[in-house]
Amino acid sequence: MRGFFGIGVEGISKSFNVGNLFRSAHAFGASFVFTVAAAYRRRDGKQTDTSDATSNLPFYAFPDVAHLQLPQRCALVGVEFLEDAVDLPSFHHPRQAAYVMGPELSSLSPEMLARCDHVIKIPTRFCLNVGIAGVIVMYDRMLVHGSFPARPMLPGGPGLTLPDEYRAAPPLAEVDFASRGGGRKYKD
Repeated sequence: MRGFFGIGVEGISKSFNVGNLFRSAHAFGASFVFTVAAAYRRRDGKQTDTSDATSNLPFYAFPDVAHLQLPQRCALVGVEFLEDAVDLPSFHHPRQAAYVMGPELSSLSPEMLARCDHVIKIPTRFCLNVGIAGVIVMYDRMLVHGSFPARPMLPGGPGLTLPDEYRAAPPLAEVDFASRGGGRKYKD
């Protein structure tokens, strides 16, 4: 993938949630993680951050929004359940971005929202756990910026074939879906 991203939290108080988010960020290839005005204790976060992301990625702890520093040309993207926020499925992620999530029982501060270049929301009925919300945003980013083949029109993945050792029965003959209006040939 081209570009980079970081992910962080503002004003969060549950270190376990932050540890889970940072572990997921590490798994998705984040370039850095951060906190802003958060009561995050790395020792507590390590109980859920089994990859020890804060030792393997640059970790920044900013005391407040005014001290938040990002790399040049890095867009700040707030993730917040606001009516006028852009729905995540309609959002094109910047190549260089830092995503910031709000606290568990509140929202991103007005100062943080004013600082954001974009504000997005996950179109759900109510707010999600910060770790879950972060994973959804990072997965969506990976889909947008990754090099994945287009999804096929039929169930399954590209090619729709499995190695012989995974087949329960002998391989079936090739089916020509193109002649049935499908456009591509697949093996069942």
